[in-house]
Amino acid sequence: MWILAALVVTALATKPTTVEEFLAQPVEKHVEQLTGQVFVDYINEHQSFYRAEYSPEAEAFVKARIMDLKYLAKPKKEEVLSHVVRDGELPKRFDARDHWPKCKSIGMIRDQSGCASPFKNFFKPIISDTDILACCGVSCGNGCKGGWPIQAYSWMKRHGVVTGGKYEQKDVCKPYVFYPCGKHKDLPYYGPCPKDSWPTPKCRKICQRKYKISYQEDKHFAKHVYYLPNNETRIREEILKTGPVVAAFNVYQDFSYYKGGIYVHKWGEDTGAHAVKVIGWGSENGVDYWLIANSWNSDWGENGMYHATSVLFVGPTTVVLRNEWSQDE
Repeated sequence: MWILAALVVTALATKPTTVEEFLAQPVEKHVEQLTGQVFVDYINEHQSFYRAEYSPEAEAFVKARIMDLKYLAKPKKEEVLSHVVRDGELPKRFDARDHWPKCKSIGMIRDQSGCASPFKNFFKPIISDTDILACCGVSCGNGCKGGWPIQAYSWMKRHGVVTGGKYEQKDVCKPYVFYPCGKHKDLPYYGPCPKDSWPTPKCRKICQRKYKISYQEDKHFAKHVYYLPNNETRIREEILKTGPVVAAFNVYQDFSYYKGGIYVHKWGEDTGAHAVKVIGWGSENGVDYWLIANSWNSDWGENGMYHATSVLFVGPTTVVLRNEWSQDE
């Protein structure tokens, strides 16, 4: 009994206090073989930055919502914006929801359902991800199997995209076509998730019934499309000046079990790629983080949001991009 107590105290005492210390620790070989509840217990016992929670469906849930790694393309040099946009110190904390309180779409949490397409609520006003998914075709990717976010922006620049919104939303041209599949806390049940992924919807250049604006008149166009450099300060400047940005990144096995706190990847294999909306940044207990809106419903993570450490998130395999839009006058 005393030996067990001593081991527990030792394990708790050796938890790293900084992200740098945590990432510098070697990964024990046996950890890569851990799965399920045992893996989650190991995560919670060996770090205190975020909380992991086991669910039998967690890995399958995430797998149905992430893309193949081929969609995490490295930007071309000419696509990366390099100039600095402001002088002076940046605030230590920033939340775009508070800075632009009238823009409710910033904090909106979508449910992409069983569709790995990356085109989800990254625009203001809310642009139809269904319109992009159905009409952009192979130049944007492979339907619900995944796609390149920058190609969606480029397509929007050339052809324009109509307004969209959540499933069954009435005051837009083309709302999201897929219902929020599966069971979600305090939310209505629409039906089960597909075994694989939803089929790509057909391209129909018409708005839903009773919407008073025509398809062509409802279109919005992107003005500029660009990647941001792999620089934390530059990304913060962009968010502060022009609003949230899109980030595409590698998804690892440990991310499947994220429940709250500041996510720092260390264990588990690379399972695919994902795109999210970065709406701000901050610091908690000396750990800097990005504030991120996901698209896996509001019962995932922290009410649909999560925090990711800036040390890891701005890395060689993370691409951050944005566009500037205008309505077709």
